Amino acid sequence: MITKRIIPCLDVRDGRVVKGINFEGLSDVSSPVSLGKYYSDNGADELVFYDITASAEGRGLFTDILKEVASTIFIPLTVGGGINTLDDFDRVLKCGADKVSVNSGAIRNPELIREAAQKYGDQCVVLSVDVKRVDGKFTVFAKGGRENTGMDALEWIKKCVDLGAGEVVVNSIDTDGVKEGFDLEMLEAVCNIVSVPVIASGGAGGVEDFITLFHSLPKVDAGLAASIFHFGEVAIPDLKAKLAEENIIMRR
Repeated sequence: MITKRIIPCLDVRDGRVVKGINFEGLSDVSSPVSLGKYYSDNGADELVFYDITASAEGRGLFTDILKEVASTIFIPLTVGGGINTLDDFDRVLKCGADKVSVNSGAIRNPELIREAAQKYGDQCVVLSVDVKRVDGKFTVFAKGGRENTGMDALEWIKKCVDLGAGEVVVNSIDTDGVKEGFDLEMLEAVCNIVSVPVIASGGAGGVEDFITLFHSLPKVDAGLAASIFHFGEVAIPDLKAKLAEENIIMRR
């Protein structure tokens, strides 16, 4: 069995970590620097940093805060938000990111994935997809879940992996912040069409949700969450201990 990863996510707006429900109603949580260091020191396998309004506001990602976060953590860092060009990849990597997450930028220009994979390697390119059911179909949304692209999510994910995306983060808008469990149906559909690592995002409400995720879908490589970690509802060391008891092999 592939070792599983636990990944906290920092959704950053105006230099602060925020969290909402179904991508709406954002409330202030903490400083990304202090929170990132806390997770690095307390068992997180990786950290994801999203500048969640960069694309919608048509600007580049805040690099000053990113540099500070990168300099204080000792785990792999994936960064996204406002990634539209190879220059954006370069800028973020130079700030200390290990991987770059692309979402709306790839929707505008899918070739960005191929170009970035050729220049930096597939392992550096993470496709982040915001997916919501529309008339029973998994549909891709852009600009932080604000804009319905009308694109079939499974076709889009397959295309991007074929272009060179080395990892896929599946963000379920339907379950985001609801805390009733990961979107297993959506995740299974994605796992069935790609061979790269798949990261589950959206819906974690407690330890049991991670146990269900990894037992139900052995192909899923990682569970990503925000609220339950930010608000102290689940401590990562406790979560990993419970998963180990369930014979789910964790990263050391």
